[in-house]
Amino acid sequence: MGRTHVAAYRDAQAAGLPCRLVAVADPNADRRDGRGEGAGNIATGAQSERIFDPAEVTGYADWQELLADDAVDLISICTPTPTHVDLGLASIATGKHVLIEKPLALTSAEARRVAEAARASKAIVMPAMCIRFWPAYAWLKRAIDSGEFGAVRSATFHRLGSTPAWADFYADPTRSGGALVDLHIHDTDVVRHCFGSPSAVVSEGSANHLTTMYRYDDGPEMVIAEGGWGHDPGFGFRMRFVVCFERATAEFDLGRDPQLMLSQGGQSAAVEVEPITGYDAEIRHLIRCIAEGRADAGVSCDDAAESLALLEAERRSLETGGPVAFPGEQ
Repeated sequence: MGRTHVAAYRDAQAAGLPCRLVAVADPNADRRDGRGEGAGNIATGAQSERIFDPAEVTGYADWQELLADDAVDLISICTPTPTHVDLGLASIATGKHVLIEKPLALTSAEARRVAEAARASKAIVMPAMCIRFWPAYAWLKRAIDSGEFGAVRSATFHRLGSTPAWADFYADPTRSGGALVDLHIHDTDVVRHCFGSPSAVVSEGSANHLTTMYRYDDGPEMVIAEGGWGHDPGFGFRMRFVVCFERATAEFDLGRDPQLMLSQGGQSAAVEVEPITGYDAEIRHLIRCIAEGRADAGVSCDDAAESLALLEAERRSLETGGPVAFPGEQ
């Protein structure tokens, strides 16, 4: 993920945004020099190439030295999940702007510690909830808010993949949180972003492959999200949604061209969206917010903590086999 962020900053600079990579911190010497291979569900151009020129970027073996570097204005935290809270708190304490990869923490309680520090900071502290910024999902949010196609009747979201690289880390739920926390969190957050928090959830499956129904007292008739990993390596990765409005149906499929289609009045047509990833979009958004002197980026650590709390309700539903009220007892 560090390589993905580096590529996004590089491409943002090439697109004319006021940013420049000045330093990286990594205990691995090859990665400090911009070498090494990355891995991920989605191709970003950062997987195998040398991602930066070490003559132009300071490499630190100790992350604390990067935090102390006066040339650094914005810190991206792209480390394993169990380190996010401590690194996040230390980075926020510097007064610099901070972007923290998802999940913000393994639990909502830990995430609220970061959120409290973020609220006290004069800088922007943003959780990297990239799907909110993925062009097709951003289009969906605008379509819902505008009411152009009427109210949403139903929405289904799917995020499925093969066993991730670094299987020893991802297979250990005490470190990764399992697919529930590391993968499914994207769609849980999008559900909250689009429709608000539900009144209850019903989940079936396991922490590594589950389907959740989000119940609303005043909202869509049906909202469902399926997320999981462990599929055969040949399966690849699937990211998809189908949203049925009163007067149209929108469908997105990452593996199809065109990816976003809108069916309306008996006709189906492609919807043109910006051809960049959510990683690029979120970083460009953050850079613009900083450059324009905004107080926040529109997505907060409190949002990330609330999405983690909703995941915890989903976990309780998996364990009990029944519906769980939300927010319920925290």
